[in-house]
Amino acid sequence: MTDTRPTPPPPGFAQHRHPFTADPGRWEAEHARALRTRHVRHHTCTAECEPVLVYERTRWGWLAWTVPGDGSQPELPYQIGVLTPSATRTQCLALRWLTRRPARRIGLAPGIPGSLRFTAVVVALFSLITGLFAMADGIPADVALPAILLAPLLTEHLPATLDTRAREHVRSVEGASACRYLQRLAALHTCLVQAAVGSDRYELRRSAEIGQQLLWDATRLLQTHDTRSTSRELIARERLMLQLADQVAQILKHASAQAGPDNADQVREPRRPPGTRSTRPAPQHTPGTSPLEGTIVMPEPNAAARTSDVYLLFAHEPYYPGPGTQEINTTLVAADTLLHPRVLQPDGTRIHDLLTQGRQPGEIIPLATLTHELDGGADWPTVGDWERVTTDLVHLVQTQMCDALSLGLPEVARALICTGPESQVRAFDAAAGEFTVYGPDDRTKVLTEVGMSLTGFAAEQPFWPGDGLLPPLCQSA
Repeated sequence: MTDTRPTPPPPGFAQHRHPFTADPGRWEAEHARALRTRHVRHHTCTAECEPVLVYERTRWGWLAWTVPGDGSQPELPYQIGVLTPSATRTQCLALRWLTRRPARRIGLAPGIPGSLRFTAVVVALFSLITGLFAMADGIPADVALPAILLAPLLTEHLPATLDTRAREHVRSVEGASACRYLQRLAALHTCLVQAAVGSDRYELRRSAEIGQQLLWDATRLLQTHDTRSTSRELIARERLMLQLADQVAQILKHASAQAGPDNADQVREPRRPPGTRSTRPAPQHTPGTSPLEGTIVMPEPNAAARTSDVYLLFAHEPYYPGPGTQEINTTLVAADTLLHPRVLQPDGTRIHDLLTQGRQPGEIIPLATLTHELDGGADWPTVGDWERVTTDLVHLVQTQMCDALSLGLPEVARALICTGPESQVRAFDAAAGEFTVYGPDDRTKVLTEVGMSLTGFAAEQPFWPGDGLLPPLCQSA
């Protein structure tokens, strides 16, 4: 397979700082058109003056720019619109419809308020002439006259109806603070889209899909809240978008470095993230949270609060889910899966209680971290039989009775999540004849990569912990 973009995209914040960043000549043409055909706002305009907008269409939506009267380029969009994720061809046409040039209007007689579309006037004249010819040819007047009247009325009012239908597939925001935030997010997402265009690599295409979902969710927040009241959620989405942009840049950099001088455009075949498999049966539940909820770790004012919005990561005996598939040696499940009645109880409930105390929403907790917290494992007997519990969890995953992220981690990565947060792993490099030491920073990188894979799957719908769950220990006590 070939990747048409072997080099990293331009820096994210260089995108959309001005209109048509990639095509400056387009802005000059649009600016000249606006000066020639429409009223451009300047210092003498009142608040009632309608701003002239120039729409810059993108693959994810649009940016609407005002046209300053002094000839300068605006730095902040007047409006930003975002297309629904996984848009169909018809929904993409809705975006083009909403970003069409405004209709020319003709004022009525002096003293009469209102105006008519220029096209409606043209259609009215054309339908009148056509109707008169039709009646002269024997068409009954009770057929021709309604057609003569309906044609201009439809031309005048049908666009408003189509606008309403088209807006069902887009979300848009206005205002300086909302547009400034969404402008930064859109700049990063544009880099993801540019990297994915023409590429067969799953990682690049999936990053663009997640970025579109982030934009869509952020626009919903900005439509219903101000940036101050929803700053925590907005910051979380921007952090995730930055992580996606960095991940894509690293993928492209690695692909460029691996490509030979004779086939610089050749990269690896498209595939899913290495060693990942989402075990997700046909949903029998109704998600009640945002698709991105529970996938980002954010600081909470009360760190001691209990939250079940965390995940348990544990290693187990390797197995193969099917012929020719990759080895699965590590699994991630939602914390509430420990409350499943087919998990050894009350051991699972007790481990759930330990797992959900003092955690951050969306945090991934390796089983080895719980062992570290239990005095290196000395206190496990007072909590439960973790070996039986993890065996039951693997059985739930294999029988598709809960959602899970099944992983085939390399030896060093698997060893790191099987050790405590401050432990080290020594690996012998036979080729170099020396040991390599991996520490807490390497463990954090492994958890970050797992978190990115989790984000991709959880963006589709929240993790399902299973049905018929038992009450948590704090409720059953």
